[in-house]
Amino acid sequence: MNTKKTRNIALALVLGIALVLTIIFAGAAAGGKRLDSAAKPASSAAEEQAPELQLERRIAGDPMALGAVDAPVVMIEYSDYRCPFCGAYARKTQPEIIKKYVDTGQLRIEWRDLPVFGESSVAAAVAVRAAGEQGLFWQFNEAVYAAAPEKGKADLSEPELLKFAQEVGVPDMAKFTADTKSPELRALVNSDLAEGTSLGLNSTPTFVINNQSIPGAQPLDIFVQVIDEALAKAK
Repeated sequence: MNTKKTRNIALALVLGIALVLTIIFAGAAAGGKRLDSAAKPASSAAEEQAPELQLERRIAGDPMALGAVDAPVVMIEYSDYRCPFCGAYARKTQPEIIKKYVDTGQLRIEWRDLPVFGESSVAAAVAVRAAGEQGLFWQFNEAVYAAAPEKGKADLSEPELLKFAQEVGVPDMAKFTADTKSPELRALVNSDLAEGTSLGLNSTPTFVINNQSIPGAQPLDIFVQVIDEALAKAK
């Protein structure tokens, strides 16, 4: 075998190994991450046994939650009403998750506001909470996402938000309008935003199940896999 041919074979082997390593690292990066272990140095065995983050609220009668308060698994959704990917999830994937897991008592979904697109997103989050003050949080939530564009950010101006309130049948429009200016509701939105930011979340939607994050509007199969694993651990 001549020297040139030997060099060619060696180069091909090096390139092949590099390609395999690239695929492995890319696959690891694509999956969700543990929120309680990201960016931490190696720890002792005692530290590894420390309790995980407790993000679940499980508040009875919470208007921003779907499903039984004692469901074995809780999925927390961090979303922005102007986010087109959040809209895609709400229209296509969430109904299937509700039918398969929430309606059967296996899963509870808890909403968190993560308004990453500025003041309009904050105002929209406050408005949906204002509808929630009259028992129509999820109806308003669904109406906003049903009308959201496939691409680009939704125009959620004050007149648009008032139209959604009328569409879902908010009974006391005067109260709704006043509540959209409520400092208390705005503070709750900002508190959710601070929680998400403290976890390193900066894009929407992001879902958290047992402190395992699912970034983006993933296919239903991804949610099924993570939820089923959580249910198996809960038994």
